Amino acid sequence: MLKTGYGGSGDGSSPLKLFTNAKKKINSIYGDIGKYVGDFEKFTEKVKTSEEKELIEKDLDDHIVTCLQKVSGIRDMLLRDHMKVVFFGRTSNGKSTVINAMLCDKILPSGLGHTTNCFLSIEGCKDKDGAYLLCAGSDEKRNVQSVSQLGHALSQESMSNDSLIRIMWPKNKCTLLKHEVVLVDSPGIDVTEDMDNWIDQYCLDADVFVLVANAESTLMLAEKKFFHKVNTRLSKPNIFILNNRWDASAAEPELMEQVRAQHLKRGISFLADELGVVSAQQAEDRVFFVSAKEALNARLQKLRGMPESGGALAEGFKARLLEFCTFEHNFEECISRSATRTKFHQHTQGAQSIVDSFTEYASNLLDKASNMKAECDGCNEEVELKIAFIEKNIKLLTAQVKEAITRLVEETEFQVRQAMSDEIRRLSLLVDEFDKPFHQNQMVLQVYKDELYRHVEEVLGRNLATRCSASLKIQINLSKERMVKEAQPLFDCKSNGNETQLQIPESTFEVSYDINCSNLCSDFREDIEFKFSLGFRCLINRFIGGRRPLAVSDSPVPRPLPTSQEMTPRQSDGTSMEDVAWGIAAGYIKTKGKNSASLALGVVMVPYALYKTVGWRILVFGVASYGALYLYERLTWTSRAQEKALKRQFVEHASEKLDLVTSFTSSNCSHQVQQELSTGFAQICHKVDEINKELRAESEDLKSKSDRLAALQSELKTLRNKAHFLSSDIGGFVANYLKMDL
Repeated sequence: MLKTGYGGSGDGSSPLKLFTNAKKKINSIYGDIGKYVGDFEKFTEKVKTSEEKELIEKDLDDHIVTCLQKVSGIRDMLLRDHMKVVFFGRTSNGKSTVINAMLCDKILPSGLGHTTNCFLSIEGCKDKDGAYLLCAGSDEKRNVQSVSQLGHALSQESMSNDSLIRIMWPKNKCTLLKHEVVLVDSPGIDVTEDMDNWIDQYCLDADVFVLVANAESTLMLAEKKFFHKVNTRLSKPNIFILNNRWDASAAEPELMEQVRAQHLKRGISFLADELGVVSAQQAEDRVFFVSAKEALNARLQKLRGMPESGGALAEGFKARLLEFCTFEHNFEECISRSATRTKFHQHTQGAQSIVDSFTEYASNLLDKASNMKAECDGCNEEVELKIAFIEKNIKLLTAQVKEAITRLVEETEFQVRQAMSDEIRRLSLLVDEFDKPFHQNQMVLQVYKDELYRHVEEVLGRNLATRCSASLKIQINLSKERMVKEAQPLFDCKSNGNETQLQIPESTFEVSYDINCSNLCSDFREDIEFKFSLGFRCLINRFIGGRRPLAVSDSPVPRPLPTSQEMTPRQSDGTSMEDVAWGIAAGYIKTKGKNSASLALGVVMVPYALYKTVGWRILVFGVASYGALYLYERLTWTSRAQEKALKRQFVEHASEKLDLVTSFTSSNCSHQVQQELSTGFAQICHKVDEINKELRAESEDLKSKSDRLAALQSELKTLRNKAHFLSSDIGGFVANYLKMDL
């Protein structure tokens, strides 16, 4: 009986499934590799557009392109990969009948004599397309029945010996074709000597060769010569020897075993000793004794629902049918194992090479990214330490600078106050130096005073600057230098790692003393009218202690006395100066009471008492002396005397005013010094803040870069793990399909 899986009746346990499954698996592996390489390409494209583009080297791009092309080419090749069996032998040995028996149908032309004139390949096609054939160099689908004319040697339309006709047969009709086995029938090797051309065209990619010999004869030199040529062109080809027409041995049963042993010995010797493709033990499993015609008839009988024995040609049918089934089974195992190894071994190595290369790239990139991240984290740690150092030391520096500024401000205030006090004491000398023309005319006098104010202001400011500004400028520059020196370590923290020498220009600061003499003495009113030293008013002034008496008034609120410019010999109400004097005296008497009145009466009575006592001569002399003194004083009251009086009055007035503003001026100067030093320190702080901002920005950039590198590390680990998984998948494929013991 025909076994399940043999001859196309079933494929549940067919060894051919190994090749089919291997092809599916290697296709799946290459599909995964193609996707993996595509993912790697996307990863590299993303990295090249980021700030970490230095990770990717140009050779990786070239390698990715090469691998994508290689994967695409191999996948296309895998789609065309199939198991190929080529049947060779002399004419009329039954090659076409053997193929028909394996396909369970009379597909190929067969008969007596030289039947097959060209190469005929039987390939599987989709069931919906039906059976058809294709001639070499043409895509025209022709009726499969025309093979009897095109491939038959006796037909007038037959093809040349080295041409090929492809017969496309539905896969559902044959298990061999379903498992992508291509069977190639050949013309007899004894009809032409152009065997080298045959080998080049049809044998180099064959997985199994089946030598169909005639059991009624023996192996011929033509057959041996052909396979010797095949053996030189291929490395240990898989060869099966079918001694066909073994049913003829039933006619001579007494010699059957001897003839079988003879054919077996010669077959083993040919395969093992002459060709050296297998060992003698293995060669014994490569030589079979069959009747292809009986096997074909039996299978056609079974397809018609009739007993297989109806196809028997001689006694011993079942043994020969079983031998044919054994051949098919061993053939299927051999072709599946051979095709799987020959077709997929190189592809497996290519896949492993691609995966290993990307594993290495992923590992190298991961190491590089890890080193970059470690370096980035180290730099960020240094930057954060610099930031902490700056923030800590700027607080200490600020406290020190504040203390130094406060100390210098106090020194400045004391120095300016001391200098200004000295200048006030020397004010009379300063005023005496003023020598502008003087005249008592009011307009000229006003110009004179304005010039005097300006002179005092300029000279006083210049003297103060001479005494204070130079030393203050030196102290300010020294203070700034100390600030710079103390702040220099902060500038050494600059992000680029280069030492930066802080440079602050030497101070051009000048203290402004702001002594506005015009405004300060705006209330100054000079008194340069002539006043006799023994005059009534002078005596009254001396008598009342130099105080300016108030006019007698019934009002309890005293009224101020008019100024010298407002006073005239006759007031607007007609009151004379004498009236004013008597009024003052009366007010004084009223104020001091009865004792003062008695004293005043005594003063009035003195001249009269003198007259009565000394006589008129002495009185005349006194009056004459008094008049002479008055005349002297009146004549000596010149412009020069008036100028001196004005200067003296101005010195008294200005000294009093300057005393009042000494504290303010010294405070103002100290404030200017404080402002100058604070501004200088603010510049330092601003530059430190800029450095701090740069460091913080650099820290943020480093953190961002570290995060990006961490993300790249994660992606690279995923890519590396995928490569390991693919490598494991390839290893599993090798173990399951290339190294398994069939």
